Amino acid sequence: MSNTYIGRFAPSPTGPLHAGSLVAALASYLDARAHHGQWLVRIEDIDEGRSVPGADGAILALLDSLGMHSDAEVVWQSRRKHLYQAAAERLGDHAYACGCNRREIVDSRLGVAPDGAAIYPGTCRAGLAPGRSMRSLRLRVPDAGQDAVTFTDRFMGRLTQHLASEAGDFVLKRADGYWAYQLAVVVDDADQGVTDIVRGADLIDSTARQIYLQRLLGVPTPRYLHVPVVRNADGEKLSKQTGALAILPGDEAAAVAALLDAARFLGLPLERPDSLASFWGAAIPAWKAMLAEREGRPLRSQS
Repeated sequence: MSNTYIGRFAPSPTGPLHAGSLVAALASYLDARAHHGQWLVRIEDIDEGRSVPGADGAILALLDSLGMHSDAEVVWQSRRKHLYQAAAERLGDHAYACGCNRREIVDSRLGVAPDGAAIYPGTCRAGLAPGRSMRSLRLRVPDAGQDAVTFTDRFMGRLTQHLASEAGDFVLKRADGYWAYQLAVVVDDADQGVTDIVRGADLIDSTARQIYLQRLLGVPTPRYLHVPVVRNADGEKLSKQTGALAILPGDEAAAVAALLDAARFLGLPLERPDSLASFWGAAIPAWKAMLAEREGRPLRSQS
């Protein structure tokens, strides 16, 4: 691990930020500032079919109005496809062409991964069947017994996932031609020198796959911290699909109120500040104190 802290917030421009995504943004920003590190913003628009025109600009404008500024130039995944192609080529025989469609994979009844995706049964591992053409590119995971990936999450502790039984050979490039999230995020984090990833716990099941990819590509594994996700009254993760309301740019009082709600969700015992400056002045040391208590040791400082 580098002595220089580099964190990031990587929203998908499928709509405006809502309360759930603000919690992830705030946690990543506070962690970077508490470590006297850099905080980067990356627009994860690799799934171009789901991107909403203008959403990226609206997200960046809102972050700016909240006092959250990227310490380096913002990058867009849709402009970095050559990096993903190069990484896929470096994987060599670990990657293979798959000719299966979604229905065939679901019908295999092998099971469902923690993120809801059907576990791939390995049909094309030995090569495409006669008459089949490539639909997607998959990564071969180790066989059962050699497939355990263990990592320590700074909030949740030591976790293990068995790739063969809990994920299966996963997609690197999709049937629609878009590079998959798992590959893109690993390549981007390595390229940007990210040392610490702070994000929502809904992504924790992706972590083992990403660590395995990091190992195959020979790039460093960052530290991970997954924060709880905001849920609606029905217990569903807050999202546009579950009725999440957008956070809209407003005056300073509205910005402070939105940040305070997110901070309190994260467990920071803050009183209502009267300005953005006073919010950040209180929130950063509060985050630092909470981490010191949870991790059982003083937070490393680079002042």
